[in-house]
Amino acid sequence: MKPSLSSRALRRFAPRGQASRGICTSVVAGLIALIALTACRESSTPPVISGGSAADSADQMLIGVTFLMTTKGIERGELNADTAYVLDEQTRFDLRRAHVNFKTETGAPEGTMDANRGVYNQRTQILEGWGDVVVKLTDGRTLKSPHVTFNQLTHKVSSDTTYALARANGDTQTGKGFLSNQAFTTFSCLANCKGDGTVLLPATAR
Repeated sequence: MKPSLSSRALRRFAPRGQASRGICTSVVAGLIALIALTACRESSTPPVISGGSAADSADQMLIGVTFLMTTKGIERGELNADTAYVLDEQTRFDLRRAHVNFKTETGAPEGTMDANRGVYNQRTQILEGWGDVVVKLTDGRTLKSPHVTFNQLTHKVSSDTTYALARANGDTQTGKGFLSNQAFTTFSCLANCKGDGTVLLPATAR
């Protein structure tokens, strides 16, 4: 069974300019999941977003959504977003104010990721975050970057742009591009790597 993204809540809204009551519905869009909204509220128009392209082309607009990210039936993360635009026949989700709680295979907390905007592609099983992306790990490390990618198939976290990684004691590492596993127990800086303080990589890395 391939990894899947499932949502516990879904809401459909009327087209822009037509006020109507939201209709709770369930949708199966190639996701092994139950999709349902926690509450239905009235809405007259979708919120205006920068560029407006997602709102204009979206099949649906969802408010206050929670998705489960599973691999072989095991929950490995929970994705929340203030707003989600459903695109490409319900295979791509354009998210606003996205927050992810990552978990180990046993369900223990592994870290979090926050982004101003996120896009999840159900076909490729890839989640991308843009705009002041912040990844916080349970050991106190914090990573910041304009763009971070999480591959649900391989459980790899990566970036192709600048990043800064810091420990609670003040040690920092910067670079351009990185590749890590989901637990950040293996971490590789790809270019322009610099460090301030002791080595920032996990103790298991050599």
